[in-house]
Amino acid sequence: MKNAVTLLDGGMGQELIRRSRADKPHPLWSLQVMMDEPELVSDVHRDFCLAGARVICLNTYSVTRHRLTMGSHLPDLPDLLTLAYQLAAAGVTASGRQGVDIVSSLPPLTASYLKKSPLSERQMAEEYEELIRLQMNNVSGFIAETIPSISEGLAALRGAENAGHPIHLALTVQDEDGTRLRSGERLEDALDSVLPLEPCSVMINCSVPEAIDHAMAIVSGRTERFGAYANGFHSIGALKPGGTVDVLAAREELTPDVYAGMALGWLDQGATLLGGCCEVGPDHIAALASALSGRGREPTGLTGPAV
Repeated sequence: MKNAVTLLDGGMGQELIRRSRADKPHPLWSLQVMMDEPELVSDVHRDFCLAGARVICLNTYSVTRHRLTMGSHLPDLPDLLTLAYQLAAAGVTASGRQGVDIVSSLPPLTASYLKKSPLSERQMAEEYEELIRLQMNNVSGFIAETIPSISEGLAALRGAENAGHPIHLALTVQDEDGTRLRSGERLEDALDSVLPLEPCSVMINCSVPEAIDHAMAIVSGRTERFGAYANGFHSIGALKPGGTVDVLAAREELTPDVYAGMALGWLDQGATLLGGCCEVGPDHIAALASALSGRGREPTGLTGPAV
């Protein structure tokens, strides 16, 4: 559909922090909440559906082999992935909405925003392949998201290629310079490297909206299917490797209507996949859905080979 726009959900983690009765979050907190307060995870998925999101992303951002070594007495990786899917499916069902796609998050495998992963590209590709194979019969697709470097982007795409299941790729750029990845590598060079592996789309995520404005100008000239979903932090500078985002400050001025207006700017640049990341909640997605409707753009789920 020419006027269709894929409308993603927003940030899961910050919504859970706001709603949970648990103590201060720890690095594996988002996994623990699925066992201690599973209804909260389903409720957040439900609320994003009710806000108008047509793509719901599983709470799997911390579910990787490497990250699980930081905890103890946790379920096995396959069991956690299955639980995340069940909670998302329950949330979609509770919303009563039809035509909602459930996708899985393929995160940076060790920590967010690292300039260089401690894992080799081969190790990363094997781990991404395993994550895809374990979930590919349940979910509608995959988004490798908050990818900070060319090597990790290539590893995710090669893992997907080995699994025989194309994926969407979302890169994260520097808040102060939207033309460079968090690694410092040029976004142009990243696109040169990843586009030959034919991701279903290329998105920019978990960066401030102003940085995404600059990134969109580069991505729009290189591929037809692209998009963005920003975070609502002032900066990620205070976050240490392996830390939790509760140390970061949210932008109070980034109201739902303000965020929707910024996302419409990416739409004007040709983006056809839009949503939100950390600190972008159901109210923001509802405002974006309304703004898209006002433009005569129909929110839809994912299309293409990953569905």
